Amino acid sequence: MYQELLTPSVRKRTLFFLVNDLMISLFTFYFAYLLRFNFDIPLVWFDNFLTLFVALFLFKTLALFYFNVYNTPWRFFGLRSFKQIIKAHIVGYLLFVLVFWIFKESFFGPMPRSVVIIDMFLSIFFIGSLRVAKRVLLESSRSDGAATLIMGADKNAEMAIRYIDTPASGLYPVALTDTNPARIGSVIHGIRVYPEKDLADLIDRFRVHTVILSEKLPPAELDALFERLKSYGVARIKLMQFFEGDEELKDISIEDLLARKPKDLDTEAIGNFVRNKSVMITGAGGSIGSELCRQAVRYGAKRVIMVDNSEFNLYTITDELESAPVVPKLASVLDTKRLTQIFETERPQIVLHAAAYKHVPLVEENIDAAVENNIGGTKNVMDLSIAHGVERCILISTDKAVRPTNVMGATKRACELYAQTVAPEQTKIAIVRFGNVLGSSGSVIPKFKAQIKAGGPLTVTHPEITRYFMLISEACELVLQAATLAVDKEVFVLDMGTPVKIRDLAAKMLMLAGREDIAIEYIGLRPGEKLYEELLIDENDKETRYRSIFMARPSRPDPEQVRPLIERLLREDDKITLLKTLIPEFDHRRDN
Repeated sequence: MYQELLTPSVRKRTLFFLVNDLMISLFTFYFAYLLRFNFDIPLVWFDNFLTLFVALFLFKTLALFYFNVYNTPWRFFGLRSFKQIIKAHIVGYLLFVLVFWIFKESFFGPMPRSVVIIDMFLSIFFIGSLRVAKRVLLESSRSDGAATLIMGADKNAEMAIRYIDTPASGLYPVALTDTNPARIGSVIHGIRVYPEKDLADLIDRFRVHTVILSEKLPPAELDALFERLKSYGVARIKLMQFFEGDEELKDISIEDLLARKPKDLDTEAIGNFVRNKSVMITGAGGSIGSELCRQAVRYGAKRVIMVDNSEFNLYTITDELESAPVVPKLASVLDTKRLTQIFETERPQIVLHAAAYKHVPLVEENIDAAVENNIGGTKNVMDLSIAHGVERCILISTDKAVRPTNVMGATKRACELYAQTVAPEQTKIAIVRFGNVLGSSGSVIPKFKAQIKAGGPLTVTHPEITRYFMLISEACELVLQAATLAVDKEVFVLDMGTPVKIRDLAAKMLMLAGREDIAIEYIGLRPGEKLYEELLIDENDKETRYRSIFMARPSRPDPEQVRPLIERLLREDDKITLLKTLIPEFDHRRDN
């Protein structure tokens, strides 16, 4: 029972402040009379004292409620809240003066005018002081929480200090650093700014546990700083994030370190390409497909036709984009009758074909299904796009299609060959090829996160295995940007930067999680897996007007050879032999 009485709540806080404001207001009103009459109040002025006080307190309290003063907890009381108290007093006292002059003779009686002004200033001071007092006491006596250093003494740092300088945060600001000489030596909310060159000494002197970065850094700089701070013994590194005026702290993630921001992202070209168009996306519920849906909505598509054969995945992205002009279509790319109906009724102008089976080991165990879905599905989408006069049809491909060693890569290469042998008529067709995207289904990063949560070990297939990485959002924007360049069956290759060793990735994720005690185990390459993925960005590739997008060396496969083999692949049982005939460079490494 006593615990329930002591538990904070909105109602208890409001009642507490109301009672205290009542006592403060009675004191300030009486004290204003004392000041007005030089501490000798004539008895005649007490005749209507209580009537005037009750009316004034009523108007003041209503104004304080209106300006949400009673909704502000102590720990969040700041300058903005104090301004609200001032506004509430001005409004409340003006209302009182107006009502007083209207009903002066009939109800209130006389009152010294200067008392109203004196009381307003006294009330602002004492009511504001009550709310400031506890926060000042807490902040002046705090030494609990993890010692925290903030890098960057800009306005973001000021917000970071206010955000963490409460007992609930578990953090305690001890120092700021900056590279700007003009800021060195200054003090922000009682925290001194030091030169960034003294970072190691400050971390040791203040026994810093956590470092907060107040500004966003490029991934390469962030990665270098991460390594530096870890070498100094910092346990946690956090980023300050801002969302529509609100701020929050988040732990630095592997995505922050690996993300590659394209410097030549042409949002205007993407907008002109997508805006007011009907865009169909197959595999719309998958990792890539769902992000393409978001991007299409963001860039102003008139209608986004989302095709997926997974009810749950389609429901999830539909629910997320419920206020957008989306048209969910539950259908398989193998169902030509259903696909034809969708093309006929929705009349898409742009088709982005992302539907495919992509998980290498699963595909190795389900070769027939992969050939049917990946190749047959692509054939259906391409053929219907051409038959219905789609303006552009873009095939999402993969780095595994380059000199493939697994069935998944071989099927995607077969899709590329088919796309390059169709007769497009009015439809512009292109292929966009890229590597792994961070956080996609089947990606190693979610797997490592789950293994860390379970206590390890982290399983890596080979010490030397490497992969390219890019954020899903960045990859999808570049897909749309590459699509603007489509003219005649080009294979566009996204610049994925430098490949990353998976063992280094695993080690860094353990450092980020503070779980360097967890072991990394090597389990051997899986069927069809190769050590190094290729994107074919070499001296023979052609640059486009965008540095992040290349065009692979032109190849014109013979339709008379490709198309019959595709038909046989979809009909006959010996898929591997036919894939090797279609793709001579296919080196099936099933028994790695």
